[in-house]
Amino acid sequence: MYIGELAKRSGASARAIRLYESLGLLGQVQRQGSYRVYRDESVALVQMIRQALALGLRLAELAPVLNGDGEPDWDRLAALLAQKRASLRQEIARLERLDQELIHIEAEIRACTDLQQRSPACEPVRSRHQQKDASVLETP
Repeated sequence: MYIGELAKRSGASARAIRLYESLGLLGQVQRQGSYRVYRDESVALVQMIRQALALGLRLAELAPVLNGDGEPDWDRLAALLAQKRASLRQEIARLERLDQELIHIEAEIRACTDLQQRSPACEPVRSRHQQKDASVLETP
């Protein structure tokens, strides 16, 4: 099949397929004159590459897994996915810490916007709050 058919069947653009080929991810692609001729197995391979990209893997990470013969190195792929999951868990933990910090800061700001608070630390928050209230009352 030609690149247009592969693009249609796999959901990838012809440009993406050419990139995958140039990186050696699709193995050896036959040529018929100036046309590329792909095997039926290329559809599943391109779909797998697209799925891996959607999961956050990079093409450079896939290169060692797709050794060019058209069959992925499944053990290396499993190890790559485990590594990606570990990185993802670290990022989730970092984001949860950030969320807790934001919750704390938000609570401080809400306490400061209560005009009963007289702490000097709240002064910048109170002034912004009062300016906002005044601007709402102004007419253009």
